[in-house]
Amino acid sequence: MSQHRRTWRTVDGERVEGTWRPAFIRNGDDHYLTDLVIYADGVVDCWDLVTLAEFELKLASGWVATEIPDGARASAHHLASWTFSNVETWMSADMLLGEVRDEVERLNGRPDSSVRCVEAALRFAGDPSETNQDLLRAAYDAVPEHLRTYMLGDMDSKDLPVQFLVAGPGHRTVGGVVVTEERHAWALQYFADREHEMASWLTREVPEPEGAGTSVYIPQVPSPLGHEQEPGLFCLRNEFPAEITVDGHTYPSVDHAYWATAVLDHEVRARVLAAEAPFGTKRLVRGQQLRDGWEVMRLAVMTDLLRAKFAQHPDLAAVLVGTGASRLLHTGPDGPFWVSHGDEGRNWLGRLLELVRSEQALEAGRP
Repeated sequence: MSQHRRTWRTVDGERVEGTWRPAFIRNGDDHYLTDLVIYADGVVDCWDLVTLAEFELKLASGWVATEIPDGARASAHHLASWTFSNVETWMSADMLLGEVRDEVERLNGRPDSSVRCVEAALRFAGDPSETNQDLLRAAYDAVPEHLRTYMLGDMDSKDLPVQFLVAGPGHRTVGGVVVTEERHAWALQYFADREHEMASWLTREVPEPEGAGTSVYIPQVPSPLGHEQEPGLFCLRNEFPAEITVDGHTYPSVDHAYWATAVLDHEVRARVLAAEAPFGTKRLVRGQQLRDGWEVMRLAVMTDLLRAKFAQHPDLAAVLVGTGASRLLHTGPDGPFWVSHGDEGRNWLGRLLELVRSEQALEAGRP
């Protein structure tokens, strides 16, 4: 839910932060597309302010609707009304409840269920006791099912290393894979290597390329464990939830705007806009037909989107300008065209951010 916009409500003179996402409220026979607002104090606004426990009851009753039958009536206030046909819903009640719980954790600067599960896996890998395995199993069960594959940020291994440790040798994973001794040992080594990489990340010394001054890495997550009260340089990434408006269209983030612009199919584009960035958006466009000449125009499109982001969000522009004259190195799972992969990476995202940074600095310095 990281792409959803922030809002606030006042309680006893204090502002309580929240985020909102689209949802359907079923009232009688009609389904209303509205804003579901999640606040840091665990209150959810679904046409009524309710606690998390009460929100779970709203889901169970169908008041907050995740299953919509063909022929159901729907309405979006002051926009349109329609009748559903060939309905394909992507969010069950349990999935939505899990997302809402995770959002409350993130709003309070605490680790969400995915981060807690990774931490439990690291703990078990270091001490593979029965108690730690039980804790890992409980942490894995707490992660919303549709988010488990993304928890490690590794789309090659997905969540298999966690599944192997949860099941143990001789047992089957939730996906039906038999865990051999070799697979179990691989999973233990996976997290041992991950812990080593995290330690190296914290103590790394960034080299200074000749003539480039200092270098700044733009992290894939706000911190090595994936949670932090302030986003820091993470706000410079395309998946950061900074809504932008371009050519009359509003997008939840630069990532959504880029991939929605790339595809031709209107239905796929709508799914992209509703997906979780960045892996959900990229998954949806994989194998889809892209605009003619996309390989040539993509740099220009990305430049326009980055300019819009920092022009429309002065607080984020201040973070970008605050990196000074440092070389910006963009890391992540993207191909070497966009990110820095040692000598092979072309780091176009970092280079475009440097361009926009210079433009923002120039604009700030105008009399």
